[in-house]
Amino acid sequence: MCGRYTLATPSPGDVRARFPVGEDVEIRRRFNIAPGDDVLAVTTDREGTPSGELLHWGLVPSWADVGGRDASPRPKMINARIETVAERPAFRRPFGRFRCLVIADGFYEWRTDPGPTRPIKQAFHITPPQAATGGTPFAFAGLWSIWKDPEGRRLRSCAILTKPADESMAALHDRMPVILAPETEAAWLDPATPRPELLELLRVSDGLALNLRAVGPAVNDARYDGPECLAPPPETAAPATLF
Repeated sequence: MCGRYTLATPSPGDVRARFPVGEDVEIRRRFNIAPGDDVLAVTTDREGTPSGELLHWGLVPSWADVGGRDASPRPKMINARIETVAERPAFRRPFGRFRCLVIADGFYEWRTDPGPTRPIKQAFHITPPQAATGGTPFAFAGLWSIWKDPEGRRLRSCAILTKPADESMAALHDRMPVILAPETEAAWLDPATPRPELLELLRVSDGLALNLRAVGPAVNDARYDGPECLAPPPETAAPATLF
């Protein structure tokens, strides 16, 4: 799965230079983006022209019912599996027409280690090679949707696609987000790209040598979104390694 990620180190100018975000969308440094947050994405209009916007992370299909005590729509899905994305009812239409880029510069995953009294969850910040030192922004493959409530108000939401973990991630989790190769981003956004080509480009990043770096416990609190999320583990803790 992909449940937390970052857009922490690039300047707004770097993001706008890398992606067709435009000048009207606010770009903030985010150290701990969590489900339910508004996230920076690139979508396309009816003519296929890309532009930037903020989407609610947790896709709500256009046909979803209102439910729960807060009268909010159900379901809300943060991830979609590439193995079933073209068939599942919640994702079939977005996969065919409403695809997006979700902009990031890293993501988190946790490993459970034994502790003196109870298990300890060790967080890792994970980046592709080109983003390891310079905070280079990249794009997750995403889907988006528009849901309307009974009063006609709209919720624009998204999900991030995941695939089986590459070898570099397997020690942490069996799934990972799909990081699009830069040369495939335009095809992913293009409404005319055929389904077989879409499924193939989702696999282009297979074998990518990811960089995994242990970080301290600040990121464990989804409510906290400060730079300490990327700080190394406390000196009093044993160094975190994968093996």
